[in-house]
Amino acid sequence: MFDKLKSMGALAGLMKNREALKSAGDRVRAKMEATRCTGESGGGAVRAIVSGKMEVVQIDVAPALVNGMAADETTRALAGSLIAEAVNDGLRQAQQKLQQAVRAEAEAMGLGDLGDTEGLADLLR
Repeated sequence: MFDKLKSMGALAGLMKNREALKSAGDRVRAKMEATRCTGESGGGAVRAIVSGKMEVVQIDVAPALVNGMAADETTRALAGSLIAEAVNDGLRQAQQKLQQAVRAEAEAMGLGDLGDTEGLADLLR
């Protein structure tokens, strides 16, 4: 309980120093712009590279899967679900990295444990 009060006091102090908050946000944004996460599915048959800004940068599909996609509807449906799984895996990884970056900045600013930082992550995009 006292840790939360301490964090609230530090946050109130930071609100007075908006430049420190802006700088922290800028550092997190820069870090996330450089972050790349690779999601996979189908044992590596599909790879999706996602940026820390939650954008899909690249999709790689194994040649055997591409060849099979031309053959029949079932393989096309399988490929679609594998692509979705790989993208979702990459996005989950990127979200975790973003939350870690926000937590690290909060700790560096003396805010301690902010608890769930998912909402803060949305502000940084």
